[in-house]
Amino acid sequence: MDNLRIGHGFDVHKFAPNRDLIIGGIKIDYPLGLEGHSDADVLIHAIMDALLGAAGLGDIGTFFPPSDDTYKNANSLELLKEVHYLLSNEGFSKIINIDTVIMAEEPKMGIYIPEMKMMISKVLQLDVNSIGIKATTTEKLGFTGRKEGIAVSAVCLIKAHG
Repeated sequence: MDNLRIGHGFDVHKFAPNRDLIIGGIKIDYPLGLEGHSDADVLIHAIMDALLGAAGLGDIGTFFPPSDDTYKNANSLELLKEVHYLLSNEGFSKIINIDTVIMAEEPKMGIYIPEMKMMISKVLQLDVNSIGIKATTTEKLGFTGRKEGIAVSAVCLIKAHG
């Protein structure tokens, strides 16, 4: 039990015109995308923050700062690969599980969740059943309820070598 670490991540992006909506590494059919320096994949960003936090390594801004044009319009799945590699190099041998909640009034996410899980499982070399992705509305409350953007909360459990 001494080698287990829990991490929590949270990310939010507001809707923006003239951008694709990318969540969980897939394009979602919706007239608006999310504003951000990279592809603004709010789900992947929350997962990366959870993993980095569990390892005590900071957050995604530490490794992929929005001030660095290298990451302009970057594919967040590629960034997730880098985080996975970083964890391995820092002595974390295994991601045990990830659980997430997507908070959005629109679009409806249910039909996309199986493909999101497959994309994430491939990148992290993690069994698809070890990834939880749930979607909920916020009952028309707050910025997500007003359809201004999307928020995601993520938790993970990782294991250190030894």
